[in-house]
Amino acid sequence: MPQILITNDDGIEAPALLDLESAVSQLGKVIIVAPDQERSAASHGITIGQPVVYQAVASNRYSVRGTPADCVIVALMRIMSEPPSLVISGVNRGTNLGCDIAYSGTVAAATEAALQGIPAIAVSAHPSADYAAAARVASRIAANVLERGLPPDVILNVNYPLEWNGEFRLTAQGRRSGEPLTDYEAVKSGYVSITPLHINRTAHAHFEHFATWKMG
Repeated sequence: MPQILITNDDGIEAPALLDLESAVSQLGKVIIVAPDQERSAASHGITIGQPVVYQAVASNRYSVRGTPADCVIVALMRIMSEPPSLVISGVNRGTNLGCDIAYSGTVAAATEAALQGIPAIAVSAHPSADYAAAARVASRIAANVLERGLPPDVILNVNYPLEWNGEFRLTAQGRRSGEPLTDYEAVKSGYVSITPLHINRTAHAHFEHFATWKMG
């Protein structure tokens, strides 16, 4: 049975953790490792220069005094005896769209998993959305990832709207509302937005531009 690691940036007491655990428990053995308090907008910060303390709060739940990325690192290095088949970060209270992705602890936790070679999904929802429904959507996406995998160094950033129209859209990360086929527009129109994000930030398309610079 696959092992699924769940984390978040809203903290170990976030109610949406229970919704997500319930939704994905049919897919595998769930282990929850989450911050001991809310760490929203922590981005990809990690703790250095001091110990990262954690404690078991239930048989499969661990509280970490650290960031979402810390949680993934601690889970992989100190809590779990073998790497999980999948990491799911969320369900976050509030969407992570466009430029907010850069600040998101939810996305950062999934990114840290990908850096460790583990498929990962970040799941966020409108603050007033049905989190149980968002968790069920996450479970559907997780089932596909477990079956089909993800490309190397790619995570999925999933956003659930206030009122879901029952459909999904594959989207690009937007910069502002009004652009077509972006995460913003999809969620605004009632779709679940699925944005594949590549953790390698090299601007390959612009190499030619920089090749013309005179550096000597």
